Amino acid sequence: MTFSFNTTVNKGQRLWHLLHLLIIIIIIIILSYEAGAGAEAENQKIVINVGAILNLKSRAGKQQKTAMDIASKNFNDLSKTHILNLHFGDSDRDPLIAASAAEELIKEKKVKLLMGMETWQEAALVAGVANRAQIPLISFAAPTITPPLIQSRWPFLIRIASDAAAQMKCIADIVSLYTWKRVVVIYEDDGYGGDAGMLALLSEALQDVGSKIEHHLVLPRVSSLSNPNWAELEEMWKLSSFQSRVFILLQSSLATVTNVYRVAKKMGLVGRDSAWIITESITSLLDPQVNSEMEGTLGIKTYYANNTSSYAKFKKVFQTKYPEEDNSEPGIYALRAYDLTRIVTQAIRMTSNNATNLQVLLNTVLSNYEGLSGKMQFEGGEVFYSPIFQIVNIVEGIRYKELDFWRPEIGFTESLAKGASKNTSDDVGTIMWPGNLTQRAPKGWAMPTAEKPMIIGVPGTCTFSAFVQIDSRKKSFDGFCIQLFKLAESRLNYTLHYVFQAVDGLYDDLVEQVHNKTLDAAVGDFTILAERLDKVEFTQPYIESSLILIVPQKAEQLAWMFLKPLTWQMWAATGGVLVYTILVVWFLERPSNPEFSGPLKNQIGTATWFTFTSLFFAQREKIHNNLTKVVVVVWLFVVLIVSSSYTANLSSMLTIQRLKPNITDITMLQRTDSKVGLNKGSFVANYLKNVLNFKQENIIKIGTESDYKEEFENKNISAAFLELPYAKVFMNQNCKRYTATTQSFRFGGLGFIFQKGSPFARDFTKAILELLENGELKSLEDIWLTPRSKCPNNATSDGPESLSVKNFMGLYVISGSTSSICLLLSVIILLKKFQQHQGNASDESVWNRTVIIARFLCNVEINDPSRAPSSVDVTELTTSQGECEIISATTPENHPQASIPSQTEGSPPRT
Repeated sequence: MTFSFNTTVNKGQRLWHLLHLLIIIIIIIILSYEAGAGAEAENQKIVINVGAILNLKSRAGKQQKTAMDIASKNFNDLSKTHILNLHFGDSDRDPLIAASAAEELIKEKKVKLLMGMETWQEAALVAGVANRAQIPLISFAAPTITPPLIQSRWPFLIRIASDAAAQMKCIADIVSLYTWKRVVVIYEDDGYGGDAGMLALLSEALQDVGSKIEHHLVLPRVSSLSNPNWAELEEMWKLSSFQSRVFILLQSSLATVTNVYRVAKKMGLVGRDSAWIITESITSLLDPQVNSEMEGTLGIKTYYANNTSSYAKFKKVFQTKYPEEDNSEPGIYALRAYDLTRIVTQAIRMTSNNATNLQVLLNTVLSNYEGLSGKMQFEGGEVFYSPIFQIVNIVEGIRYKELDFWRPEIGFTESLAKGASKNTSDDVGTIMWPGNLTQRAPKGWAMPTAEKPMIIGVPGTCTFSAFVQIDSRKKSFDGFCIQLFKLAESRLNYTLHYVFQAVDGLYDDLVEQVHNKTLDAAVGDFTILAERLDKVEFTQPYIESSLILIVPQKAEQLAWMFLKPLTWQMWAATGGVLVYTILVVWFLERPSNPEFSGPLKNQIGTATWFTFTSLFFAQREKIHNNLTKVVVVVWLFVVLIVSSSYTANLSSMLTIQRLKPNITDITMLQRTDSKVGLNKGSFVANYLKNVLNFKQENIIKIGTESDYKEEFENKNISAAFLELPYAKVFMNQNCKRYTATTQSFRFGGLGFIFQKGSPFARDFTKAILELLENGELKSLEDIWLTPRSKCPNNATSDGPESLSVKNFMGLYVISGSTSSICLLLSVIILLKKFQQHQGNASDESVWNRTVIIARFLCNVEINDPSRAPSSVDVTELTTSQGECEIISATTPENHPQASIPSQTEGSPPRT
């Protein structure tokens, strides 16, 4: 039984094993069938081979490869008709290697499209390869300055890159914002002059804002150096010889940038008052490892929206596939590579294997596409991005701090709102500069220190000591210019270490020493000239300048001085009013005033004497007629005003010494071949010779202020040509003996001198303007140049002017009008009297009546107590000898009533 049982068990186990084996065979057959079906379906998809040529050793190349892999995988996972097969070639940033890799990808991998190329030199060579193969080429690089025939030369080339011109303009705006006048540009040599175009664009942009490139330093690639510490790099040590401390790094590898900062920090070029600016190609590749060296640097990066869901998804996948770097966040290069790969996949969905169709569809997709890197615009074979740059500040602890934005059309803005511009021009945000400088912007200039102070040249000899005074040991400096410099320096918001150094020689020599950087600055009475402005930087003029002619004066002796207080018109007008008043007084007083009796010449003499003595208020004759009293009152008022004014003006003329210049103008000096003096070493010598055409032998150069008076007294010079500031000093001390002409020839004024591009020139200009506005500069000028004690206020050669008719026209009009009115009233009264005694003479002719009226006016007596008014009769009027006699044209026989009987005996005497 036992045997039988075991046999039965063994048979069951065998059957069970056979059943399991059968099941496994069936499963394998099913799986094999499904795999074959899948392979058959896979074989039905169209495989598109695409080549990508990148610098796989660089950070940008690694990011681009990762981004392209992500886009390719997303496409292959979703597409049921196409497979994108990416083939990568390493260019090692060498154009020849890139071209060789392109040929290999086309021949061996049968690629239908090429992408990549980090530099334009690589793209240009690969474009030739793509032309021969007639396949599209999408370049991640573009020329800085686009050649005009590039589209016809490479029709299959599509160029995608940042707007280099806009980026250079952004950098120039930063330089202008902080008033840096000179910069140093550093970039890496790629062996093909790739940054020459960018350097030209930067130079042009800087010129537009009034700045310039002082020096550009071309560095070799780090990989080409035998010493990684750059001990052999002599070019870097040249930077310390330049005053500029604004450094701009253009296209360079991250390794090169790191070494530049390391060496610059050892040289003391990364510190307070230094500024460093890096372009987008460097900013996008930063990692925390370089922050300690680059702290305080300003960077530019293209803005892209990093708050969308698409970006968040891409960033997550990117960081998963790109874990080997410390900075695994995708930059602009990764985003553009991702977008372009997606554009290729969209074109692949819409095309067949025909390369021409692929080229056309690529252009179609690019013309209206917005991806993670922004909105694209396609034109003329080139893809444009609307440039929006963001300024970043590299700080400790984080990669960088984001500051303000920049748009080409509006400049700096705190937000991305369209048309929004920055309200202040002080900065682009709160910046931590190199050396932890936060209170102000760096000067961008080699600042002087206590150990190495600024050397300021001062003229060793100055013609007028009021401007610059130096003691015999040349250790003490004083004067108007020195005190003004110290006053302006005290208003600076930083400490300026400097020492004065006396320099003998011409003023042009000091200008040249500042130009060749022997001196840092020069302080003194330097005239701003166009020729000098090309060499050095001048401050705002602290005093105006023009050419003044100084000539000696002689006392003016006049025999007819008493006539000078009044002009001849005034004398004539006064005499006319006097004569008119005499006649009016005679006419009014003759009938009633015994003082005016007698022959006509006696009457006129009495009236003249009466009126003339009234000039001195010495008249003794009595006035009988009330109308005469009115005339005389007004006339005495006129006499009072005119005589007082005459006396005052004559006193002034006799008190003040009248001086007359020997020379009246420049033409007289030239005509008489006279010698003229000027400051020794002044530019005025050339001006007189070349502009005013003076002979060289007639130009005398004078060393000191006292020599001018000696030369004048010895008759060695007839005149002196001085600039206005010197003329003020000279005339302030010699105003009684010399006179100055009006300002005819103007110059740029006097200012301080600094080296070209020096920020101190602007700072001192601002301080000088403040001193001008608050009056301190005027007070300093009064103390040093024109102290009042040297020239009394009343000692002037300008005498009072003669009084003219305009000054007394009102008085004369009042006097004449009053006399005329009184005369008219007197005539009216007499005519009424005549009308009362006309009698039967009404039928007489006009002429006879006129004669009778005239006789009556000449002979009538009014208010005569010796005669009753009622007894006056026209027919009884007689004509005495010397009185009015009017001979009628008619005979007495024809007109008996016109005859006037002679005075009869016993008649009252005629007065």
